[in-house]
Amino acid sequence: MDMPGIINTYFEADRRNDADALLDAFAVEAVVEDEGARHQGVAAIREWWVAAKKAAQYVAEPLECTVDGDKALLRAKVSGQFPGSPVTLAYDFAIKDKIVSLEIQYD
Repeated sequence: MDMPGIINTYFEADRRNDADALLDAFAVEAVVEDEGARHQGVAAIREWWVAAKKAAQYVAEPLECTVDGDKALLRAKVSGQFPGSPVTLAYDFAIKDKIVSLEIQYD
């Protein structure tokens, strides 16, 4: 699958449950929007990610990725301990060397 290296880094770190490696993929003031909440900065992103992993014990499997300049839209199958599992989610990334924004929503 053709996806930017930094996005591959994000999903590999997520798969390994490696918070430090995952956060290295984000710019310092990056923003993540997920489930109607906004998380800005790496400290807030860490709190969001750790809480989501603990609550849902999920695994995300990238299915396809479309890249347009500094934007990437990736669809992933997400399985875990949550109602309706598995689901397909859309990950909308903005990248400038690192991830500057990520919006996650149902596909």
